[in-house]
Amino acid sequence: MSSIASLPVIDTMIGFPATDFKMYDFIRAQLKDGSTDFDFPVEYMFKNVPKDLYGSKDPIGVTLHEMDRFNIEKGLIGCGDEVSQKALKDHPDRFVPAGAVDPNRGMDGVRDMVRQYETWGVRAFHSFNAGYNPQVGIDEALMYPIYAKCVELDVPIFSCAGVPGPRFPMWPQEVSRIDRVMYDFPELVFVTRHGCEPWEDLAVKLMLKWPNLYYSTSAFAPKYYPKAIVDYANTRGADKVIYAGYFPMGLSIERIFADMPGVPFKEHVWPKFLYENAAKVLKL
Repeated sequence: MSSIASLPVIDTMIGFPATDFKMYDFIRAQLKDGSTDFDFPVEYMFKNVPKDLYGSKDPIGVTLHEMDRFNIEKGLIGCGDEVSQKALKDHPDRFVPAGAVDPNRGMDGVRDMVRQYETWGVRAFHSFNAGYNPQVGIDEALMYPIYAKCVELDVPIFSCAGVPGPRFPMWPQEVSRIDRVMYDFPELVFVTRHGCEPWEDLAVKLMLKWPNLYYSTSAFAPKYYPKAIVDYANTRGADKVIYAGYFPMGLSIERIFADMPGVPFKEHVWPKFLYENAAKVLKL
C-alpha cells in the first residue's frame, strides 16, 4: 500500500466503542431468531468484531487513535448521543455530523431534521429502511418529505441498500426502488450504504443513469468489495465510489487497511475513493 499509504482519508461511516450494546435494541425488537442473543445483531457475518474496545473510558480517544494510525483526517459520525456530541464539540476538525431520520414520525421527524441541521450543522442524513419499525421502503411515500427536506437543506442522504444483515425482511432496501426516487428528486444526492448486494450490477446501471447517485463501501472489508463496483470505479465511475468503513461496529480499521492493498483500483481512483468524492458530496 506504499503508493496510497500517504493519501488522506475521509471515512463516511465511523463511530465510537460504546459502553454496552444497547444501541442495537431497536434492531433486536424486530428479530425473531437466535440472533437476538448476539451482542451485535449481525455478528454472524463478521470475524473478529472489535468488542474488546467496548467499555473504554475514552471512546473518542480510541477512535482518534485508530484514525491517526491510518491517516483518516475526518470521520462522518452521528449526532444523537452524548459521546458523538462531545466529539463534535471537542474535535470539529476531525468529525463531520450526520443526522438521523425516521419516516414513521411524519412531520415531527422532518422538524427534527431541521433541529439537527440547525444545532449541529449536519452535512448529511442517514436512513436504514429495513431497520425502521414498522419497515418503510426506500421509495415509499413516507420517505418523500425526508428527501424533499434533504434537497431543501442541500445535504445528501446515505441510505442502506441491498439485503440487510439483521435477520428481518429485505424488501424495503431493494436497489430497484432507488430508481423512482432519483426520478422524482433529480436534485437529491443519494449515497448507498452496505453494498447493494445482490443487486450490485443494477446499482452500477443506476449510477450510470443518475448523476447524483453514489455508492459507499460501508460494512465491507476491502477484500469483499463487489467486483462490479471495482470495475465501475476503474472505468466510468471513479467519481462515484466513496470509502466508508465500519468501525467499531463490525470491522477494525486495522483489518480494513490491511486488506486495502489488495483492491485492484487504478492509481487515479485512489485519491477520489479515499477522500475527494466524500469531500465533494459532504461539501467539505
